[in-house]
Amino acid sequence: MRISQISVFLENRQGRLYDACSLLGEKGINIRALTIAETESFGVLRIVVDKTDDALELLRYNGFTANITEVVAVEVSDKPGGLAELLKLLSDNDINVEYMYGFVEKSTDKALLVFRFENTDAAQDVLVKNNIRIANNQDIQGL
Repeated sequence: MRISQISVFLENRQGRLYDACSLLGEKGINIRALTIAETESFGVLRIVVDKTDDALELLRYNGFTANITEVVAVEVSDKPGGLAELLKLLSDNDINVEYMYGFVEKSTDKALLVFRFENTDAAQDVLVKNNIRIANNQDIQGL
């Protein structure tokens, strides 16, 4: 199962990240996971929120360039080497990870990681065949 991630393009200037995050907070939209990539002139804020449609509409209405990307949230053993085990499985099955980041909160004794794969369908097939739990939108909203 895929979940929706919002990618927000931010000018690389003081206060712009605050502007985006405060808008979401004021409207009761909770950020469940985030990562930021940056260049000299702009950054890309990638977020998973509890109310994706509302967040996307709000950000766009307030002048932010934002879009939806489908990603996969995977439970990983929360122990030394847990991530390495999963990455080996993906590598052994020729699955390329474009990027990934972790959740800030856990609902079980597993860590949750968000992955963007080059071939999401193939990645999900490998994960399911190997009994690796994939989180869904309801899981994210319940965190």
